[in-house]
Amino acid sequence: GELKMNYLIGVDVGTTSTKAVLFDEKAQVLDSYKELYQLYRDGNGMAEQNPDDLTAAVEKVIHDAAERAKSLGGQVLAVSFSNANQSVILLDKNHQRLTRAMTWADTRAREVAAKLKATPDGADIYAQTGTPIHPMSPLTKLMWLKQTQPEKMAAAAYVADIKSYLFWKLFGKFRVDISTASCTGFFNMHTQDWDDEILKLTGITRSQLPEIVDGTTKETGLTPAAKQATGLDDETPFVYGAFDGALSNLGVGATRQDTVAITIGTSAAVRVATDHPVVDPEQRLFCYSIDRQRWVVGGPLNNGGDVFQWAANHLVDSSAAKSEDKSVYDVANEVIASVPAGAHGLLFHPFLGGERAPLWDANARGSFFGLNPLHTRADMLRAVMEGICMNIATVYDAVCDLVGKPASVTATGGFARSEVWKQMLADVLDVAVNIPESYESGCLGAVTMAMKSLGMIDDLDAVQDLIGSVGAYQPEQATVRVYQKYLPLFKQVEGLLKPAYSTIARLQQEN
Repeated sequence: GELKMNYLIGVDVGTTSTKAVLFDEKAQVLDSYKELYQLYRDGNGMAEQNPDDLTAAVEKVIHDAAERAKSLGGQVLAVSFSNANQSVILLDKNHQRLTRAMTWADTRAREVAAKLKATPDGADIYAQTGTPIHPMSPLTKLMWLKQTQPEKMAAAAYVADIKSYLFWKLFGKFRVDISTASCTGFFNMHTQDWDDEILKLTGITRSQLPEIVDGTTKETGLTPAAKQATGLDDETPFVYGAFDGALSNLGVGATRQDTVAITIGTSAAVRVATDHPVVDPEQRLFCYSIDRQRWVVGGPLNNGGDVFQWAANHLVDSSAAKSEDKSVYDVANEVIASVPAGAHGLLFHPFLGGERAPLWDANARGSFFGLNPLHTRADMLRAVMEGICMNIATVYDAVCDLVGKPASVTATGGFARSEVWKQMLADVLDVAVNIPESYESGCLGAVTMAMKSLGMIDDLDAVQDLIGSVGAYQPEQATVRVYQKYLPLFKQVEGLLKPAYSTIARLQQEN
């Protein structure tokens, strides 16, 4: 008989869209499929999605990827999932939903979080769970729901998240992977189980929560509706996978302590995999599970490419960009490359949207420091990009404090389209920066988990053999020396401005 091709589908379930990537057995990307859905927002910090829209989107992209596999005459070996973490959905006794999904981006629990963080319990809960006390955490979300919507909480027989809701819709099983569970704020990272003491704060008990399974666990036997929607047969295994941050580390091969993974997209993140739980005494970083043997330690940053976008839109002469037929970003990159490191003594703190790591302060705001009469818009542009890198450096330094300095950094995200930015990151961090070509790291991470689940690979470290070619940027020592003078000042000014953030945030709200 003729050799049948086998395929794997990695699905990345995000905040405003879901993507499926079709891979062959060697983890080469064949195609990707995307479906969008709405994020419902309002002025007081709501950020919700309709989990049924999300389930339909997941089924659609799987269907499209599976059709492509069929048209190529092959079969789908498995489907595996990467997902946004820290969502909350209340369900009734029949697993019908009582609410939409509160996403990680929902900040309505900010007062609850601030109060809890100020108590002695706050530091203890962080040390047990590795989840910073913050409005994104399901712990504070459930405490907020208990306070503000007691009748809904009383009616809630079950508390789900996107992953357990999705698998309930697909298979009628109420289970969640350990990685997604570990981001809730009531999962004890030392016992690797729900923490009954911490749960008391929410009024929820473990009987209302999904069963925790390994990320390599397979589910088969799609419900009739899901079978029809995906077009896959019953026996196709669906692998739980993990949350997106854990899988994007895995998908760039950053599976060990000697490689730090940095993503700079709209927002940014710095993460390293370890073989033991790590608690940051200053509570700057998270520590979540990848699987039972590995943890991911790091910090999410609110301010990345979106701040550069703001700067390019306001500081680049748009008519010049038009006349040269270039995007404002291309012009911004050229301008930045023409200004020396240190931007003639100008610092920029990029906290336009408040900040998570390292500050954990939603009131933080941006600022230029050191302006003098000689400074130009070109200096300001350079300072903005440097400020984004220096902010990343403060989180990177916190990671290095706890797990040691890595041999290299692997960086991905939209910033990688800018040569000047890639070199700047290497110079500010004073470390070699590797840029893998593949941008499908979350889905590749999910598929790697499926391959382990199916016995195609023995260990997740095997992902290193699946990754395409990598471009490397070495730090330039003369520039490194400049940044080493500015970084301590960047941190000092950050500390000086901290007490003023709440006042400026309040004044801005009054306007």
